[in-house]
Amino acid sequence: MDMKRFLKKLAMDSPTPGGGSASALAGALSASLVAMVAGLSSKKDKEKQNEMGEIKKKALTLQRRLSLAVDEDAKSFEEVIHAFRLPRKTERERIRRIRAIQKAYQKATVTPQLVCQESIQLLEYSRLLILKGNPNAASDTGVAVFLADAALAGGLLNIGINLVPVTDKVFLKKMRSLMAGWAKERNRLMGEILGALTRIG
Repeated sequence: MDMKRFLKKLAMDSPTPGGGSASALAGALSASLVAMVAGLSSKKDKEKQNEMGEIKKKALTLQRRLSLAVDEDAKSFEEVIHAFRLPRKTERERIRRIRAIQKAYQKATVTPQLVCQESIQLLEYSRLLILKGNPNAASDTGVAVFLADAALAGGLLNIGINLVPVTDKVFLKKMRSLMAGWAKERNRLMGEILGALTRIG
């Protein structure tokens, strides 16, 4: 989906695409900026060419994945909507519907998980770019940081919301552990990054 069409759909009064897709897009934009700054840094400093080239390569991979996640998130939530619309006249239908809803909500956490994981990677690459990258592109790196942080925050929020109706205790425990880990890593990285940006600015 092109950007103009996506933004038009996002503004419509329908549940999809929504915040999950917007979070994935923020991550994809961050990845694009990381790739750009790494490329500029590679040209400016030949000694860092290999390291910067590797960051650019990895950032472009993340950009592709997160771009796909924009549509994937919308599709997964459409499955939740479909599950709620299943018939529930008989006891068998009610049981089938409840199970489908549970399964759909669990599946709806998959894309936000990817967004969280890859946003953490983007924050790490951004941290390295602030320390070793082209200082003339520091503002671009800063924007990449805040886009990645927004994507991560959005991913965590979407996972949390989708967990509310879930009753599977094992799944809930696993997801809460993952979320706590990402939140901890986010705090660590953002603390280091903001400190470095303050020194540059």
